[in-house]
Amino acid sequence: MISTSEFRNGAKLELEGEPFTIIEFQHVKPGKGGAFVRTKLKSLRTGNVIERTYRSGEKLQTPDLDELEMKFLYAADEEYTFMDTSNYEQLVFNRKQLGDGWDLLKEDMTVKILLHNAVPIGMELPVFVELKVVKTDPGVRGDTASGGSKPAILESGATIKVPLYLDEGVVVKVDSRTREYVERA
Repeated sequence: MISTSEFRNGAKLELEGEPFTIIEFQHVKPGKGGAFVRTKLKSLRTGNVIERTYRSGEKLQTPDLDELEMKFLYAADEEYTFMDTSNYEQLVFNRKQLGDGWDLLKEDMTVKILLHNAVPIGMELPVFVELKVVKTDPGVRGDTASGGSKPAILESGATIKVPLYLDEGVVVKVDSRTREYVERA
């Protein structure tokens, strides 16, 4: 159980059998009446954001969540095979179960799989991922770092914007949270 006094950004709670995370909260003490807490909650399953208000001191259920550290082995069609690093058991997930970021997966990458009641609902990638550029327009002499950007397809299949001077075959560092180019690796 979690009380409204324990609300923090990133705290997890369960509503109607579905796991949510708090993305914003505000304690309100009006001049008349009891205190309450306004919250914005994001569903860990669907990504939908809802707003809820709770009386101060109210207790809510916490979800049954587990995080497994797993190594990505390979992808076949829309199925992704992972190995649990603690017991070497192999599990297969589909894109919907992994959520966003499936197109940034690279073989032998270690990720965290979030499970709710033993069912996978999401994946947490490392903050920075290093991937090779496999297709992009050629860099032109005179293009500088302060210039524009161009689309590039990475070895994992993801498309991101990179500076004009980068060529194919270059390994780049990508921020997995924002899906933006950071630097050359």
